[in-house]
Parts: sequence; C-alpha cells; structure tokens
Amino acid sequence: MKTTAKKWRSLAWTGLAVVAGNGLLAFTVEAFIIPHNIIMGGTTGIGIVLSRLFPVDMAAAVLCMNAGLLVLGGLILGRKLFTTTVASSLLYPVLLGVVQRIPGIGSVTDNALLAALFAGVLMGVSLGVVMRVGSSTGGMDIASLILHKWTHIPVSICVYAMDILVIGGQALSAAPEPILYGLVVLVLESMLLDKVMILGQAQIQIMVISQRYEAIRERLLTQLQAGVTMLQVETGHLGIAQKGVLCVIPHRKLYHATELIQSEDPTAFITITEVKEVRGRGFTLERSITARPGDSGGQD
Repeated sequence: MKTTAKKWRSLAWTGLAVVAGNGLLAFTVEAFIIPHNIIMGGTTGIGIVLSRLFPVDMAAAVLCMNAGLLVLGGLILGRKLFTTTVASSLLYPVLLGVVQRIPGIGSVTDNALLAALFAGVLMGVSLGVVMRVGSSTGGMDIASLILHKWTHIPVSICVYAMDILVIGGQALSAAPEPILYGLVVLVLESMLLDKVMILGQAQIQIMVISQRYEAIRERLLTQLQAGVTMLQVETGHLGIAQKGVLCVIPHRKLYHATELIQSEDPTAFITITEVKEVRGRGFTLERSITARPGDSGGQD
C-alpha cells in the first residue's frame, strides 16, 4: 500500500513538472523570443522561420513537427522513447497556442537585451524542470537520438549539430543583433539547465589523510553525524601505509567539518571537492535504523 502511494506521488510530481516546465517554456517563447526576433534552436526555431515565410500558425507547425518526429522516434528508437516524450511533444505546442492568445503577451519588455537575458534564464529553468523528472521536450532531441543511432556519433555532438543547423538557417536571414542575442540565450540556457538538474543534489566530498585518522573518523561520525568511508592509502614520500577518511556532507556542514578535522590534527592533508549528485542510503534512501550514524555513508 505504501509503495503504491509513493508511486502515485511520484507520477503526480512528474506530471506537474512536465506541465509547469512546458508552460514556462511556451510563455518564454511568446513573451521574449518571438517579439524580438531572437533566433533559437529546436522545432520552435523552425516553426518561427516557417511562420515568417509562409501563412502558417507557428504553434501548429511545431505540433506537426513534434508529432512527426515522435512517431519516427517510436518506430526507430522503440516504444520506451515514445512513452517518455509523448506528453511534452504534444503538450508544448498546445500550451504555445494557448499562450499566444494572452493579451499583451508580446509587450512584456521593449528591451531586446533584457528579453534575451530573461529568455535564457527561463528556458534553462523550464527545460531543467522537465528533464529533472526524466522526461524530454521531444522535438529535435528525437532527431539527435536517431542521428546517434545511425552514425554512432555522441549524442551531445548530435544535439549541438542540430542546434547549429537550425540556428544557422535562421542566421542567414537575420540581422546581427538577433544572432548575438540568440547566443546569449543559448549560453544562459545551458548554465541554468545544468544548475536546475543538480539543484539540491550537489554535496561536498572531503578526503583526509592524517595519522589521526581513527580519531577524525570517530568525531565525524558522532559530532557531525556524517557518513564516513575508510580507504587504504600509502603516503607518497615515506611509503607509510595508513587509512584515509572519505566523507560526503552538505555544503552547510563544510565549515564545521574542516574545523573539527584541523582541531584534531592541524597538519592533516585535506582535499575538498564538490560532487554534482550523490545516491544511496542517507541520500536517496533512508538511513538504516540499525546502523551507527553515518556507518552506511549517508547524511541527513
């Protein structure tokens, strides 16, 4: 029963994230991208070009392209891709058509640079929200996956190639400023997408080399309630075999951890690294109630 409730909560959260992310993306395109003729990639960029060249509705053009790519991806890449991307592939064009009808949507700002800055940030957030729950916005992402399957070129390169192709096509008929604004959008989008994807998951990893390793281990476990892993190491200069202390903690505990270690051994060798994501007991799984605090490597 508990597993079923958890499954439904997860499904509801995924659905909410997909709707919210696509809604924000549709708003961003209509409020900032289209009014200032800023170039962008994906099927949206192609739809913008088609709507300028031919008497077609941009949302309808994006819907047709997404649906076509979705079917093609399902045939070539399998049913799993079809089921994981169908929501966004069809939902985004529909929301785009709804947002288009909001009065004054295209007059949020008259400043093109401000529009590019907001567009980059909001697009990064919206795409990050969708991808964080394991979904996709579909569109040219599917084309990139198909190209990868046929050519075995890395997916990241295929994605960049598709974006360059679409943006390059728009750049042929665009003025220099919209091209520069488009680059601003792409840079900000990439930065914010990465930040949203790891939001709340990044942790600090501390590695300690000290002859006082047992005392440091005990204090990290009991005073900091931190997970600890002991590693077999050998000093490089003298070749002395001893143990190293590996500890993963939240950012807020970094100061207390370093103070604790240096109070025990002022000469301890400490390396501090930020890790993007941590999984396992104490992080994505609950602590073991039978273990000592931190014995499983987990944190609160």
